Amino acid sequence: MADAFDYDLFVIGGGSGGVRAARVAAGEYGAKVALAEDNRYGGTCVIRGCVPKKLMVFASEYAHVPEEAAAYGWDLKAGPFDWHKFKSKLSDELDRLEGVYKKLLDGSGVDRFDQRAVLKDAHTVELADGSTKTAKHILVATGGHPVRPDIPNADLGIVSDDIFHLDRLPKSILIIGGGYIACEFACIFNGLGVEVTQYYRGAQILRGFDDEARGLVAESMRDNGIDLHVGSNIVEMSLASDHEDGPQPTASDASMGASAQQAEVLRKQSAGAKAGQTGPIWVKSTNGGEKVFDMVLFATGRDPSTKDMGLEEVGVKLGRRGEIVVDKYSQTDVPSIYAIGDVTDRVNLTPVAIREGMAFVETVFGGNKTPVDHELIPSAIFTQPEMGTVGMSEEDARDAEPVDIYCTSFKPMQTAFAGKSNRVLMKLVVSKKTRVVLGCHIVAPNAGELIQMAGIAVKNKLTKEQFDATCAVHPTMSEELVTMRNPLRTA
Repeated sequence: MADAFDYDLFVIGGGSGGVRAARVAAGEYGAKVALAEDNRYGGTCVIRGCVPKKLMVFASEYAHVPEEAAAYGWDLKAGPFDWHKFKSKLSDELDRLEGVYKKLLDGSGVDRFDQRAVLKDAHTVELADGSTKTAKHILVATGGHPVRPDIPNADLGIVSDDIFHLDRLPKSILIIGGGYIACEFACIFNGLGVEVTQYYRGAQILRGFDDEARGLVAESMRDNGIDLHVGSNIVEMSLASDHEDGPQPTASDASMGASAQQAEVLRKQSAGAKAGQTGPIWVKSTNGGEKVFDMVLFATGRDPSTKDMGLEEVGVKLGRRGEIVVDKYSQTDVPSIYAIGDVTDRVNLTPVAIREGMAFVETVFGGNKTPVDHELIPSAIFTQPEMGTVGMSEEDARDAEPVDIYCTSFKPMQTAFAGKSNRVLMKLVVSKKTRVVLGCHIVAPNAGELIQMAGIAVKNKLTKEQFDATCAVHPTMSEELVTMRNPLRTA
């Protein structure tokens, strides 16, 4: 199929979206495909995001098991968390998954180039070794990367990519940010026994999500011991050793801070880290408060990874944040060049990147122009408790049309029996005119599992009456989704 080109398709980026597109184009459509990846196969999700983060979520949730088990008659002994043991097994698992990705590509007949690739023209890429490859179609799937704020000494802090390389856990950590990454890691570190403080400059964490749901998450985080400050930000930071007369480190043992070995890891992982600058970090906040932390984590956003790729030079349009501008078929202004995933900054979720890759293949190699469907995508935030959401928030829905709000909050049976004050939330946003369920929001243990099923119903535009016609599974938390008969309020 390649004709005058070396390949029918050249993919730049070995994350979930790029790998799926490459292997389906080669394996199912017989295209001659190559893929270049200059880091590790699996991309952000497998290597630096979803997978290791979720395994850390699991690890952090065991802290409360002995106490709750005691209420049920068990005598389980709590012990300290062994970061080194967990990290070693985590590394092995990520190696295994990366191997799976490589085998999938090899098994589909995709040529792999384990090096950086940049664009030279509409049909040519140049590899790091200086060689060039031509392709009828080029797909850019280089993902995104975490960014630090533009303040002096920001390189003293870490970003999310660095967490999985830490030599040891800090005694205390300050997390800057209020998005899902910041909140998830706040809960993770808290569960692992780290003293967690979180600053967010906005009025409430998890901006853009349903107000009632994110309010319950914030309340639960504080109840679990996280020192959460909204309307706060960092204005200055430096090594605590530069402020010897100021506040003292929160760690009782200086060895709990960043060790020399940890500092070396962070220097390798974080661009621009200053050699030799280790130890507790002094921070001043916007309210004038000063405190010292063993570590500072910036979770203040991610940018598309498009720098120095030759995109604009060949005519590909970039947006304000460096994102590749594409149409509904993931095609750029250069007809032979497409882009999918976080590098386009549309909906930055791994399953979305995979679906975009599939739509691209169907369009280009299947002969069936398939637009990407970004409507009614279910998602989960792995805080403690989790939040699952699909469709419109109450605030967005009521701005669009009159709605009925069905909502309940209660103590779930399992933790209530153990004397815990934890509460969960089940919420449906319903159109008054059509009775279609426009949104579903769940804050509860395993909300991510629950929202997948609710997402099927919302995606298919089921009505509240169709929810009600479904028999409840009792006793469960989720039965509330089909037993709320009367609206709590009308908006």
